[in-house]
This record gives sequence, structure tokens and C-alpha cells, in this order.
Amino acid sequence: MRVLGACPLDCPDGCSWVVTVEDGQAVKLRGNPDHPYTRGALCVKVNRYLEHTRADDRILYPLRRIGPKGSGRFERITWDEALGEISTRLRGIVEEHGGEAIWPYAGTGSLGYLQGCEGVAGRRFWNVLGASKHWLNICSSAGNSGLTLANGTPGGMDTEDFALSRLILLWGTNTLTSGHHLWKFVQEARANGAYVVAIDPIRTRTADQADRHLAIRPGTDAALALGLLNVVLAEGAQDDDYLARHTAGWEAFREEILAYPVERVAEITGIPAEDIHSLGTRLARTRPTAIRATMGIQRHEGGGTAMRTIAAIPAVTGDWRHPGGGVAYSTSGHVHLNIDTRDDLLAKPVRTLTMTRLASELDSVKCLWVYGANPLGSTSDTGAIRRGLAREDLFTVVMEHFPTDTVDHADIVLPATMQTEHADLHAGYGHMYLHWNEPAVEAPGECLSTTETFRRLARHMGLTEPSLYDSDLELAEQLLASGHPSLEGVTLDRLRKEGWVRMNYPKPFTPFAEGFPTSSGRMRFPSRGKAYVPSRSAREAGSGPYPLTLITPAAHTFLNTTFANNPELRRRAKDPVVLVNPADAAERGLESGRRARVHNAGGEFLAEVEVSDRVARGVVASPKGHWPKHVPGGANPNAVVREADADLGRGAVYHDNLVEVSPC
Repeated sequence: MRVLGACPLDCPDGCSWVVTVEDGQAVKLRGNPDHPYTRGALCVKVNRYLEHTRADDRILYPLRRIGPKGSGRFERITWDEALGEISTRLRGIVEEHGGEAIWPYAGTGSLGYLQGCEGVAGRRFWNVLGASKHWLNICSSAGNSGLTLANGTPGGMDTEDFALSRLILLWGTNTLTSGHHLWKFVQEARANGAYVVAIDPIRTRTADQADRHLAIRPGTDAALALGLLNVVLAEGAQDDDYLARHTAGWEAFREEILAYPVERVAEITGIPAEDIHSLGTRLARTRPTAIRATMGIQRHEGGGTAMRTIAAIPAVTGDWRHPGGGVAYSTSGHVHLNIDTRDDLLAKPVRTLTMTRLASELDSVKCLWVYGANPLGSTSDTGAIRRGLAREDLFTVVMEHFPTDTVDHADIVLPATMQTEHADLHAGYGHMYLHWNEPAVEAPGECLSTTETFRRLARHMGLTEPSLYDSDLELAEQLLASGHPSLEGVTLDRLRKEGWVRMNYPKPFTPFAEGFPTSSGRMRFPSRGKAYVPSRSAREAGSGPYPLTLITPAAHTFLNTTFANNPELRRRAKDPVVLVNPADAAERGLESGRRARVHNAGGEFLAEVEVSDRVARGVVASPKGHWPKHVPGGANPNAVVREADADLGRGAVYHDNLVEVSPC
């Protein structure tokens, strides 16, 4: 039997997949060959997904802590015992401290609209209790906010249209590691003469395959955008008609561009002036130009502005007129499902707690409920989080597949289903398709889906709100009933039969050829003096006790911290490494293969040095994803990431950290 489904993980490609089932067991998993974006291929990580579902360390039964917090010592209990204890504790917290003392901490472990973060799973239940809201800012919020200010939506190009482009800027994105399906369309464009430029502080595997790599100083991307537009203006290549008809604030923004000549931008970005001028000239003369910028580019103090200013490029050049022109950040803005979190169930307004502020905001919380997240592996300032999770007065419940560092600090652990075992609705944020994930096999042990867990808990607590008991199929029907034209004809029956459906957008797709979804119908340029907000590292690197800028890119073998317990993928990833430029290494007595401390005032982690010109002088890089308890020193790069907000959307600042690297 072949069962159609979808990858749930935090990747723009959101693959459609096919599970082969024999005698009730999933025996084969492959990318769906009929899907126009997946085209039969999965990534090196997800190729091991079935193996992952059967891992020896999978959590199969409810557990209760019997040792000190952090010890990871548990005893097996029944679901009735678990739900009974949880119900008693939740009622007591609500009665004594109010519902806002509960923090439902959901992460991007699944991007499902039923079981995962996209549909805010469990929010109805939490609203009935009056729990705090949760702002999931860890991934893309700064960029989403910047693009929404500019264009009225974070949505942009259909990435399939990169095949039509003649100049492609892969800006702050390692496509071959984090969303490799786009590369097929890049290659189609290259076969027709397209030129590909990688703009990245690291010479990644994608940069190796590009025609040109520009090693930009971290956090200076908006300045580069202004410098490139300065060359466009010098060439007289701005699209005056498009600017007049479809933009607002052009004259003031034009003055801003003129304040960033190539020589100044070279000093800011660290890119040679001749390279900026060369790319600017190519940009001026090449239509259509496509820009792919993903989440890493906006994880610094000026990240929202950076995306807003990059969004100005196709408005100035008029690339939005042309199929294959524009900016692609996230297609999520084109997904118009009916996400109703039922705020009417709240007795009164409640506060919102911010994901990356877990360390500082946890003191005001009496219950932390973690699902789809591993904050001790993925969130800022993990040292402080670890101290907070050790509080005896904090009741922590974790719904999980595996014994992560976060699980080790739980009071109750609830076993969760994995993607082949439950139903879900998905929409990749790098393409234009909706996917249905049909459960292929029975869940092992006593694992339950997120939706079923909350239904059972509501019943155990005697809650009478009818919507708490809606089935998965009912929830899916509600999501599809938005009435938006993009979903016309997209029914649950059709999705379950076909597995995937393209939303009702034309091919090729030129979303802003005739205007923007803003109140004025025009793209909004940044105001004068607001087009470049330098990151902290751009302002302060090279001075003080922590002169190096740390970048923490995605690992090729892990997806965030998912798969970081897989023995084969751990073997391929090896222990944490830190890339150090030869000049910086020589100054510090660092040698390849030797262990070093990467540290600042907030904390430290240990990593093996790799002396490499893949990073420029003043920049060091250490891939994210390792579980702290699996690595020497018991910490990963998040130990040195401070709590701070980007300029827009309260975005995270994972790539805006100043450190020193010292031999051990």
C-alpha cells in the first residue's frame, strides 16, 4: 500500500512523500515523484525518517520524574495517571496564580496546521484555561515584519519561477543544505544563461556552486542593497514607470540610496568596491533578477530592516513586472487557511510571552508546557534556561519523541506520534502547494497525537466547550473553509485523494506586477535614515574582549535539533566544530583539530577548530543542532547567544553575537 503524506519539518521545501506499507509496517519512504517541487527527492536528513520512528531511544509511554530535575530519571505511568496529575496541577495553578502562569511553549518541530505550530495546536484548550499566549519569534518574525511593512505581505515569488530568471542572488541562504529543491530551478535557469551569486559571510557548499561568492560582513546586508541600488541609479536603470505607479516614498528613498556610494558600502560590508560595482552593473542590466533570501539573513538586531530594504530592489528595477523577477523569502503570505484560535474562549485578555525570552520570562511562570520544541538545544541563553528549569516550583510537561535535554528537566513526559502516525495539513513556506498527510501506520506504544492529547486532557478536566473535541478531519475542514479564492475547489476529500494541490495561483506568478496588498496599493519604501540598521556585531566587532562575530548556520545533517540523536547522522556531523580564518587562528594560537573554548560574558561551548578561509577575518562559524548532553562541555552555540530582539517583530538574534575563541 502506498500512502501519501508530507514532511512536517522546519524547511521551506515542505516535501510531499510516499510511504510504502507492508503488513502494517512502513518499509519505504521516498519523495513523491509526481509532485512538481519535490520531484521524487528527499534530503539527507529525512531519508532516515522511518529509521528515526523506530529508534531505540524513542519515548513510547507516559513518564513521571523520579530523580532530580535534569537527571533524566523517570518511571513509566499510565495515561490516566499522567492526565490525572496534570489536571490536578493545572487546576491548582489556575486557582492560585491565574491562567497566565501557564506558558504553552510550542516550537517548529512540526509545521503542521493540526499537530504543529502553524495552526497553533492546542490554543483552544489554553484559551479555556486563560493561559498566556506564546509568540513564536524564533524563526522568521523580523523578516516577515520587514516585508509586510514594505509589500503588505511576507509572500513574494513562486520559487519555481527561478527557472525563468537571468540573474539569481542567493542572499544569506545555503540552498543546498536548507532547501535544496530550489536548486533544480536554479540549474534550469543556468542552462538558459542565468548568472548565480551567493552573498553569505560563509563560503558554503552553495557558494562553491555559484558563479560568484561575495563574503559579506554579518549584519550589513541592507547597506549592500543600498550600494547595489546606487549603481542602478548611476546606470539610469530604475524603472520610472513602475516607481510612479506602484510605490510610495520614492523620492526620499532615492536620496537615501545616493547616501550609500559604492566606496562607503565597501567599508561597511567588507566586500571590495569593484565587486559591488560589478554586481550592481549586472543588476542594472539584467531582467529578470530573482533574489532568494531566507531566515538566517534576518537574525540580527537590524534584521527586519534588512529584509525591508532588500525588498526595495525589485521595486526600483521593476523586476516585479517580469516572471522570474522579485524576492522570495516565504510563501506563507500566500496561504490563506482559516486559522481560528478561538480567542473568544478567553474570559479576559492575556499576556503574550516571547519564545526567545524564555530565560528571563520563566520566573513568572508556574507551568511550562513544551511541545514541538527543545529549548535547551535551540533557544537563546541556554545556561539561564537550564537554571530556570531546575526550579522545584515549576511544573514542566514535555510532549516529545526522544529524551532531549529539555525532557530531562520535565516532571511529566507525554509520548507523541510522529508524522507517519497521524493526520495533518501542511503548506511549505517555499512553494505554492497544500499537502495532506494521511497516517500510514499505527502509533507504537501509547503515543498520541497533539490533537488527541488535548482532547483527552480536556475530557479529563471536565471541560464542556464543544470545540475542544473537534476531530482532526473537522479541524481540517474548518481550516479549508476560509473562502479565499486561492482555496476555491480545494476540499479535504480532494486533498486526501490526491495528496497535494497547488493553490489557485497562476504559473508563472507575478504577485506585484499591478500593485501591492497595502492600504494604498503601493510598495512602501523605508523612510530617510531608516534603510540600514547595523547589527550589534557590525557596530562592535573587532574591539573589546569579544572581537569575533559568531555565525551559527544550519548543519547539513540535522534540522535544528531534530535528528541530532540519530547515530549515523551524528557520526557524519562529528563533534561541534568552529571555523576560524587563518589570520585569526594564528593570532590566538589555534590549530585545526584542537579543541577550543568559544566564549563571551554569557557562557561558553567547546568546539574543534577548523582553520579555514571559508570565513573572513573577524568571523567564526559553528553549525547549530547538537544536543548539549551529547557534546563535550555539555553546551552548544546557544550558550553564547544573548536574549535580545531584532528591530522588527521581536525577531531572534542568533547571528549577532560577539565572542572570543581561546585554546583549551
